[in-house]
Amino acid sequence: MPVAGLLPSARAHPATADLVVRNAKVFTGDPARPAAAGVAVRDGRILALGDDHDLAGLVGPATRVVDALGRRVVPGLNDSHLHVIRGGLNYVLELRWDGVRSLRHALAMLREQAGRTPKGQWIRVVGGWTPEQFAERRMPTVAELNAAAPDTPVFVLHLYQSALMNRAAVIAAGFTRDTPDPRGGQIVRGRDGEPTGVLLAAPGALVLYSTLARAPGLDPADQRTSTIHFLRELNRFGLTSALDAAGGFQNFPTDYGTVTDLARSGELTLRIAYYLFPQTAGQELDDLRRWTQTVRPGDGDAWLRLAGAGENLTWAAADFENFAEPRPALAADYESEFEQAVRLLMENGWGFRLHATYDETIRRDLAVFEKLAAEGLFPAGNRWLFDHAETVRDDSLDRIAALGGSLSVQNRMSFQGRVFLDRYGAAAASRTPPVRAMLDRGLTVAAGTDATRVSSYNPWVALHWLVTGRTVGGTPLYPPAALLDRHEALDLYTRGGARLTGEEDVKGVLREGCFADLAVLSHDYFTVPDDVIPAIESVLTVVGGRIVHATEEYTGLAEPAPAVSPAWSPVARFGGYAAPGDRHGAAQADAVAEAAAESERHRAWRAARPDSGPAPRPAHPVDPCLSH
Repeated sequence: MPVAGLLPSARAHPATADLVVRNAKVFTGDPARPAAAGVAVRDGRILALGDDHDLAGLVGPATRVVDALGRRVVPGLNDSHLHVIRGGLNYVLELRWDGVRSLRHALAMLREQAGRTPKGQWIRVVGGWTPEQFAERRMPTVAELNAAAPDTPVFVLHLYQSALMNRAAVIAAGFTRDTPDPRGGQIVRGRDGEPTGVLLAAPGALVLYSTLARAPGLDPADQRTSTIHFLRELNRFGLTSALDAAGGFQNFPTDYGTVTDLARSGELTLRIAYYLFPQTAGQELDDLRRWTQTVRPGDGDAWLRLAGAGENLTWAAADFENFAEPRPALAADYESEFEQAVRLLMENGWGFRLHATYDETIRRDLAVFEKLAAEGLFPAGNRWLFDHAETVRDDSLDRIAALGGSLSVQNRMSFQGRVFLDRYGAAAASRTPPVRAMLDRGLTVAAGTDATRVSSYNPWVALHWLVTGRTVGGTPLYPPAALLDRHEALDLYTRGGARLTGEEDVKGVLREGCFADLAVLSHDYFTVPDDVIPAIESVLTVVGGRIVHATEEYTGLAEPAPAVSPAWSPVARFGGYAAPGDRHGAAQADAVAEAAAESERHRAWRAARPDSGPAPRPAHPVDPCLSH
């Protein structure tokens, strides 16, 4: 767009900029120079910071000048725990309820998608939502799924707790009265013995993910397109980097082929540091041994690089994060195999990340690390961290610090906080996870989401949780002393992730010589009211000096993306995260108003009943209606 106030200089610097963003409120993240009015970029890195006078000599005839119109500019965000590779391979197949504000609207989306989905395909709602976000404050019922999509299989994943399937999906998955319950899971059955369409993680989520895996996938060409669009969706929120934490059903090297191909062709719009996760119980040591002999952490480049092993090393050492169920008791002897895995990694110069939800698991793992440390084998100069650590205790944090460990925390409590409160009480929830205690000990802490199968991938929802301590539904969890200020929270989402991968000298801060990764925000993160933080998006995202996302006044500046494929994809109709101002905003607003009015009428009806009183909270984590 035309820009006044900054013109090509007749005495231009010999190294003129490729891109200049001016008239901005730049937060650099650099304590030595925390603010600026503009940023100049050349060859993918920050060339200079300053005001129009400072940058004028860097503007040449080929320089693209973008006026930020006084908006806030921040370093590109870095999600330290995101399942970006797996998410990309499936993104265009999924109907996202992330950000949808009423169940009425969510079911309308499902009903419309049923009319667009071809025979043989499924409708998948896979994470990123909670009943707390809906005006109705409840889950859908199986009967509602059947009514919305009588003939098209529907699979709705609810956190790590449960999944709902309509009648068509039960048939498509092959579940019958004779299908046995899988290990750690339950197929809920009616009085007649037939599956009702409810699956429970009891406590493990394998039943949920193995059922989802029965749905048809995409061919390689569509997986490529799907990944491109998922990365652009992440760019939409100002994300420029992510640490891929691997996960179940993500095999190396097969499932890494798409991002590798995009990296070779220069089409990645997000920097990815990835980990390798042994997939088969009983084969973990063989996988780790093979990987240590063929690839090494650091292999790759600034766009795609191997970071280490994890987030599981051995399946027996992994606990579960289903707070609707009691904490699982792990095998009494898992340490033997786990120690072999850690020893193998240390001897070969591999760092790792480790899934551990509960302090009981963390303490057992630390005992193994301390044993190896006594032999001089740990950490041996390798980076290592715990993921999640919701219930970690102070003395365990001290032990982590003594061993040079780090932590990656996610806003799973934004979505699971209510159920955690119900099981463990307010005192336990008030320090789950104890982020302030981690920082007070000088530990390296990074923030992320654990998207896409539980939390939403929207980083501003996570930042809202860090600074307010509230769930998506507004339930307060933490006392004021445990909250972070906005600068601290943003640091965990920028420099925090860079520290985990040893890239803090080039990433997470806007400084001369660092990567030109930045976001121009729709709202000023530092000044908007708390409840506006989740609504923040980027209007212009730059990664390595390339404009990869542009909207509002900057529409048309971003690199083009291929059309969404297949054409019936939910993303082609609804997009991803449902922002209040998207093209479905009016319909969603109407649905919220109707749902709120309906809920109020129901409340008034209950209050008028002679036997009315406080409705007891069901002990079971799933609405009894779901068995219909």
